[in-house]
Amino acid sequence: MSPSHPESPAGAYGWRPIIVIACLFFIIGFVTWLNGPLITFVQVAFNLSTVSAFLVPMCFYLSYLLFPLPATLLAQKTGLRSGLVVALVIMAVGIAIFGECVSMRWYPGALSGLFVIGAGLSLLQITINPYVTLLGPTEKAAQRIAIMGVANKLAGIVAPIVLAMLVMRNINDIASRVKAAPDAIARDHILDQFAHAVQVPYLVMAVILLVTAVGLARSSLPEIDISGSNSATPSTLPATQDDAARTTPRGPTYLWLGVLCMFVYVGTEVMAGDAIGAYGASLGLPLDQTKFFTSLTLAAMMGGYILGMFLVPRVFSQERYLGLSAICGLALCVLTWLTQGYVSVMCVALFGFANSMILPSLFPIVIRDVEERGAQATALLVMAFSGGAVLPQLFVQLMPVLGVQSAFVVLMAPSYCLIVLYNILIQRRNRSRPVPVMMVES
Repeated sequence: MSPSHPESPAGAYGWRPIIVIACLFFIIGFVTWLNGPLITFVQVAFNLSTVSAFLVPMCFYLSYLLFPLPATLLAQKTGLRSGLVVALVIMAVGIAIFGECVSMRWYPGALSGLFVIGAGLSLLQITINPYVTLLGPTEKAAQRIAIMGVANKLAGIVAPIVLAMLVMRNINDIASRVKAAPDAIARDHILDQFAHAVQVPYLVMAVILLVTAVGLARSSLPEIDISGSNSATPSTLPATQDDAARTTPRGPTYLWLGVLCMFVYVGTEVMAGDAIGAYGASLGLPLDQTKFFTSLTLAAMMGGYILGMFLVPRVFSQERYLGLSAICGLALCVLTWLTQGYVSVMCVALFGFANSMILPSLFPIVIRDVEERGAQATALLVMAFSGGAVLPQLFVQLMPVLGVQSAFVVLMAPSYCLIVLYNILIQRRNRSRPVPVMMVES
């Protein structure tokens, strides 16, 4: 295959692997961003409190804490293509379990299905993020990850709308009928009919994932060593200054601080995407509107990805854009706290714009610093996705004490402050490091 244009983020293997991986990110986004409207759905279908309903993101993201290390070992043994196939099959099983258990209104079973989906996504993330990072020049990694983000968030825009239209029609009316039911038998009959609508859509999703797994098994994606010891760039190409800098050993402090930043970042992303419906409902907005709010956050996030693809690294370095994104998040914290109603909800949705380029910038920065331990660093970063389980639970626990807006800002603002601190330390270190000699790989 002929190499791509020097200015292209695709790398030496061209655009075909980028397109295939982008399709997988669309699937990841569709499955992941169903959680936002699902919180509202299960709260009505199982007649739950807000705290119990927020077990949906908790169980989903908690799997990221438990499975990345086993997933890393499996990915190293199976290789890229086989690891991706196994991940898709696991996700299909989890989706089928979730759909069946919801249709039977068995909440613990539904949560177990989400946990299995998260296990499959752990394996997928362990392989796919470093694969995209190493697929071409490191300084353009943020552009490639941003392309994946566009596919992911496009799915995130579509998924809540599809779920809302297929299984959450007239949810306000359903909730009113449940409250007005004369007895438990009548209430359960209404909820049984409502919950059963999930079964067919989730079965269809499971079949689509299995078909995708078969197609991926027969594809010809290039094999790349995700341990980080090998580069996806052919050895005949000159190494950049950034490539030479990667050979300099780094201390573990930056790795652990980067992992902590990933933990709080994923928490803020889930807060803005999954918790926005509960945020709007707590402000008195109707459920027939709040079920679509996740799509607003994802639309803002996709706009941020598109802008980031043009600005990084042409105008801003990955490090500089990371800091600007976190500062934008801090500004939105102030606006969210000062405004009310729909305006406040729109400020929450705009966190998607602020968050959009944090992961595309943060992931390659951390991986670059520990190239010789790339697989272990990747596992730690994916484990840090469990921040999506912690921050939303803290949010619903603090809501009755502080109020919805104060609880939201109290969790979001320190998270962005930590990312700003990490960014300052990284840029100071880069300025103090001697400029390495340009080298050509043999």
